[in-house]
Amino acid sequence: MVRHTLLAEVDDLALARLPTGIPEVDRVLGGGWVSGSAVLIAGEPGIGKSTLLLQLADESARAGHATLYVAGEESPGQVKLRAGRLGVRAPLTLTRETDARVLAEYIRQEAPRLAIVDSAQTLTVDDDGTAGSVSQVRDATAMLTQAAKASGTTLVLIGHVTKQGTVAGPKVIEHIVDATFALESAAGFRILRGMKNRFGPAGEVGVFEMRATGLHAVDNPSEAFLAERLTGVPGSVVAVVMEGQRAILLEVQALASKSPFTSPRRVVQGLDARRVDVVLAVLERRLDLPLAGLDVYVNVAGGLRVTDQGADLAVAVAVVSAVTNRASPGATAFVGEVGLAGEIRAVKELERRGREAERSGYTTLIGPRPRGGAVGGGYREAVDLRAALDLVWRRA
Repeated sequence: MVRHTLLAEVDDLALARLPTGIPEVDRVLGGGWVSGSAVLIAGEPGIGKSTLLLQLADESARAGHATLYVAGEESPGQVKLRAGRLGVRAPLTLTRETDARVLAEYIRQEAPRLAIVDSAQTLTVDDDGTAGSVSQVRDATAMLTQAAKASGTTLVLIGHVTKQGTVAGPKVIEHIVDATFALESAAGFRILRGMKNRFGPAGEVGVFEMRATGLHAVDNPSEAFLAERLTGVPGSVVAVVMEGQRAILLEVQALASKSPFTSPRRVVQGLDARRVDVVLAVLERRLDLPLAGLDVYVNVAGGLRVTDQGADLAVAVAVVSAVTNRASPGATAFVGEVGLAGEIRAVKELERRGREAERSGYTTLIGPRPRGGAVGGGYREAVDLRAALDLVWRRA
């Protein structure tokens, strides 16, 4: 007999959230730690995962919450050394126990508010099992997640990544946990990016700067990413992109040079290479831009990965600027998706992008026709690429 209930009879889920003490982390989580949730934070070695989690453990303990830190990869002395550098003085409970059965029982009985495991690859379930193997990581993660949900503990697991940049271990780990976040490096900063989040928006980002005293939030990411931009240089333009619910200004660079090869090269960094190929094809076909004999390089300065299609127009203007050797006006930013007919298509959160561009000192924002209200006094509408280029170099 299958147990069942009507959807209308199910009680509404009231999420009990606990602020982490670091607002930038709260932004990515969707408001703070959720009781009984399991979170996976992955990143390359040395990126700052242990540093960030020790800071979060300190904030939790300072607030008077029972906090468990499982140091599976470091000795207590190494953890204390880092804690001294970060100024951690809160009463943390520290253990080197890596047997998932023992840890699960402790979580069920003691019900700490926050439990951090560094890392998932050090956990074992079977006495004769090898830590880090597929079965051990999978079964240990499932066991600790069940214990956390039963006790209301927020479980945070640190995970390694492969050479390809994906989370190491079985893919099922990412399905077991409620949220997966990646800690990345870009322009000397650390980016905490939400890959999956059952209790908040996916794709949200937090920006941090690594200092001797730990990771510190960057209040104005747009200013930080544009700090080294040279104005008046052909091939350099500013795009307003959305990362989660946050609008950020980034520099898109393009370089075109005569190719010594039969098939010219297309090198893309920080953007979807296939979308850049589409933009190049539209430029060549709709605007007769001569690209056949040119190597084209397109890059997002600083190393941030951009998936927002609203960067298409910036890519197009940067390439035209590089090929024609004409610099884009320094106080002009761009937003918009480029269609195959050369049209500039609407993007989400246009008003928010306009406010961020204006706040950052960009007096002109060129983009598609607004769907809703006014974007701002400096907004210039362009229906297609030709109209956008006219605004840049004829009417700017």
